[in-house]
Amino acid sequence: MRERLAVIGLGYVGLPLSIALARKFDTVGFDIDPARIEELQNGEDRTREVLPDALKSSVLELTADAGSMADRTIFIVTVPTPIDERNRPDFTAILKACALVGPALSPGSIVVFESTVYPGVTEDICGPALEKSSGLNCGIDFTLGYSPERINPGDKEHPLEKIVKVVAGQDEQTLQRLVAVYGAVVEAGIHQAPSIKVAEAAKVIENTQRDVNIALMNEISKICELAGIRSADVLAAAGTKWNFLKFHPGLVGGHCIGVDPYYLTAKAEELGHHPEVILSGRRINDGMGAYVAEKVIRLLANHDLPLKKARVGILGFTFKEDVPDIRNSKVIDIYSKLRSYGIEPLVHDPLADPKAMLDEYGIAVSELGEMKDLNALVLAVPHLAYDEFGGDQLCQMVESGGIFVDIKSKFRPDALRPDLNYWSL
Repeated sequence: MRERLAVIGLGYVGLPLSIALARKFDTVGFDIDPARIEELQNGEDRTREVLPDALKSSVLELTADAGSMADRTIFIVTVPTPIDERNRPDFTAILKACALVGPALSPGSIVVFESTVYPGVTEDICGPALEKSSGLNCGIDFTLGYSPERINPGDKEHPLEKIVKVVAGQDEQTLQRLVAVYGAVVEAGIHQAPSIKVAEAAKVIENTQRDVNIALMNEISKICELAGIRSADVLAAAGTKWNFLKFHPGLVGGHCIGVDPYYLTAKAEELGHHPEVILSGRRINDGMGAYVAEKVIRLLANHDLPLKKARVGILGFTFKEDVPDIRNSKVIDIYSKLRSYGIEPLVHDPLADPKAMLDEYGIAVSELGEMKDLNALVLAVPHLAYDEFGGDQLCQMVESGGIFVDIKSKFRPDALRPDLNYWSL
């Protein structure tokens, strides 16, 4: 049987996956946004995960027409699974995907989900939703699979092909069909999970583990601050031991690490367990933006610098360095807290789309040339573009005696202008 594939959702995960699969299989890439399809057809990818040449040379069929999925045998859903204002799972996108895929299903079809969810979502929520939209019976007319996405946005050293793929199926035949498909493009190999729930749990704990470890580093950075020592120096020393885990303090946002733990905690609470460590880590990480802003305010006050008239610049706004993704960026917490003190920060980011910044956050992106005569400069996201300037050039933006906040300790304070007041997590 020659599989015919459809990938639903062409974002950071779906686009690289569909491009890779199209090299081996007849593949349709579907997205509900016609503008996104037009952009990709013109060889442009705003996520910067796929290069223009790779887009233009691909045989992938791009479409915003759900009818184009009618003859497919395997449907791979890669839509996001965000949280709502109460930090509860929001299944809106995944249920809409089920509604779109359902009418295209036929006997023998497989629907495999890559979206991060808690154990049970694929079979308990998505299965019934697909039955409703298709009129078919799950487990009889069509089957389910799960293969968590593991792409790290902006990481060119670990593309899809070089990351072991976890795959699970509702039955053995489904599993082996999925292993054959993913195995055709993933060089690193396939891990066959014993059940869909195991695969779902494996994914959600990957990011939860990172979140908790970063929260520990953030708490340690606060203790180091009180002790009058630099956390970067402490971690450099501790990191010389072979089994020390090299995590670092910082802002934790984005659509994965800052979100996924809430899926696990929601399921835990449903099962009657209160997840103390995970929720404690979330509280610490969610509060780091405000913590940084409060430190900026104290530094301004301690050095007799003006507050309401303070010129404060923020470099970087995306959720992590060297990616254009502004979803769930925690830099907004720094910005908002500073504004609560009457400061109107200037924000610059070489990768963030200015229109998206204005639409989503109401922030007008400043030109780099406007970053001058600053009372304080916050290097929030150390993009490579800022790295190339070097510390000296960045510090030229700050007035004599001003403040340089280097959140991720990219520079050593003794290598910068001696008149500056340097601080980092």
